[in-house]
Amino acid sequence: MNQYTYWKMVFDFIFAVILTIFLIPLLIVLWIITSLDTSSNGIFFQTRIGQHGRPFTIFKFKTIHQQKRTCSHTGRMLRKCKLDELPQLFNILKGDMSFVGPRPDIEGYYDKLTGTDRKVLKLKPGLTCEASIKYRNEESLLKDQKDPLMYNDEILFPNKVKMNLEYLESMSFTNDTKILFKTLITILK
Repeated sequence: MNQYTYWKMVFDFIFAVILTIFLIPLLIVLWIITSLDTSSNGIFFQTRIGQHGRPFTIFKFKTIHQQKRTCSHTGRMLRKCKLDELPQLFNILKGDMSFVGPRPDIEGYYDKLTGTDRKVLKLKPGLTCEASIKYRNEESLLKDQKDPLMYNDEILFPNKVKMNLEYLESMSFTNDTKILFKTLITILK
């Protein structure tokens, strides 16, 4: 583990503790809202691929109504503002994720990489990265495609891998800070 990776881990933990304490009232309110809105517990659990290809359980606020199987108006608003991602602070506290790193994907993508592309698995998944900023509207982008799965598999995902490999090579506190600020500006637009 290089020196920056160690300090990144320390920063992630301390910053996640501070944010969690500060945001606990908002987290509770959002949990109640999403529980009522989706007629369920309000927290979404899903297996994602993490560092070194190990699966982990990601936490998000639910945005899909359990019976109707559709995204609610509240859910769309949470997604747009990225508030549905806030429970991932607990993933950071557990050590499964970082603030900056490749967005964790479902099985069948990062775990299936070969050759030098597998270097991406050295990174902890993150709340944000250059690829998640660039593809902020991925859902609507895929909706506009004739074959969304093919477009994702042949264009989007390979481009994300390329961007995440570039991040791996240039990983630094300065770069992470820039990505966090770019994310914040993108969300506030």
